[in-house]
Amino acid sequence: MRAFTYERAADVAAACASVAGDPDARFISGGTNLLDLMKLGVERPAHIVDISRLDLKDITQTPDGGLKIGAQALNSDVAANRRVRERYPLLAQALLTGASGQIRNKATTGGNLLQRTRCPYFYDTRMSCNKRSPGAGCAALEGLNRNHAILGASQSCIATHPSDMAVALTALGASIEIAGNRTERRTLPVGDLHRLPGQTPDVENNLEHGEMITAVMLPPPPAGRQLYRKVRDRASYAFALVSVAAIVATQDNRIASGRIALGGVAPKPWRTEEAEKTMGGQPLTKETYDSAAGVLLQGAQGYGHNDFKIELARRTLRQTLAASVGQA
Repeated sequence: MRAFTYERAADVAAACASVAGDPDARFISGGTNLLDLMKLGVERPAHIVDISRLDLKDITQTPDGGLKIGAQALNSDVAANRRVRERYPLLAQALLTGASGQIRNKATTGGNLLQRTRCPYFYDTRMSCNKRSPGAGCAALEGLNRNHAILGASQSCIATHPSDMAVALTALGASIEIAGNRTERRTLPVGDLHRLPGQTPDVENNLEHGEMITAVMLPPPPAGRQLYRKVRDRASYAFALVSVAAIVATQDNRIASGRIALGGVAPKPWRTEEAEKTMGGQPLTKETYDSAAGVLLQGAQGYGHNDFKIELARRTLRQTLAASVGQA
C-alpha cells in the first residue's frame, strides 16, 4: 500500500477544503470499499481525510413529510430505523440484501452510494481497464463478463454499479444534499448521481473533487406497495445479477401508478419514465408487466457470458410486479 498522510476532519467545510486542495486526497468513513482498493493498489491516495466523526448520522423527518438521512448513518441503522421500515420498506429491504451484517455495521449511506464497481478486471491491476487506467482498454469485453452490464454500457466499459441502496433510492425519487467549496449546499437526484461510461468511464459520478454527500433526502412515501427483489449467485453476501425495485399502486384491478428500477444491469440504477407510463391504467396481467419490461430493457445487449441477464431481468421484473400487487 502506498504511504499516505491522515487527517481527521473537524467539520464539513474543512473536510471539503482539504480534499479540494489536493487532487490525490480522498474522503474516508467506513472504509469498506476504499481500504480494499488501496490494498490492491487500485486506489493510491496521498492524503486521507477521515469524515467518520462528523455530525451527519441523524435520521429525521422533514417538514414536507419526507425523511432526511445523514450521510454518515450506518447501513444497519438505516435498515433498522422505524420510520424507514414503516414508510420506505423498499429501502430497508434493499439494504438488508446488501453485503454482510458486519459490513453493514461499518458502511455509511454516502459511502454506499459512492462505492466503486466490483468488476474483477477493475480490481486486478494486471488487466486492462479504462476505468482504472484511461486508454488501456477493457478486458471484460472479451473476458468473463457474466456479471456485467446489458444496459448503458459502451465499448470502453461494461462494468455495473453494485449498490442496492442506490436502486431503491432511485425508485423512491430521493435526492442527495452535497457540500463543497460553493457557498450553499446543492442537491441532485440520486438517479442523476452516477454517469454512463461513454468514452470516459473513469469519471463515474457528477460530484466535483472535494464535494461530499452530506445527506439523502427522501420525499414523502409514494402510494402503493414497495418491494425489492434481488437475484444473486448465493443467498447472502453477493452482488446482484439482477435486482428490481418496484412501487405499485392499484385501483379497480388496474395499475394506478408504478415505479420500477433495475440494479445489476447497468453502470447506474436503471429507471425510465417511458416504462412506468406503459403501466398506467393497465390491467394486472402478465402482458402489462411484459410490456413495461420490454420498454425498460429496450436496447439491452449481452456480451457473451451475460446474455442470460436480458431474460433474467425480464422475468424478475414480471415476478416482482406480480408480487407487488399480491399475485405471487
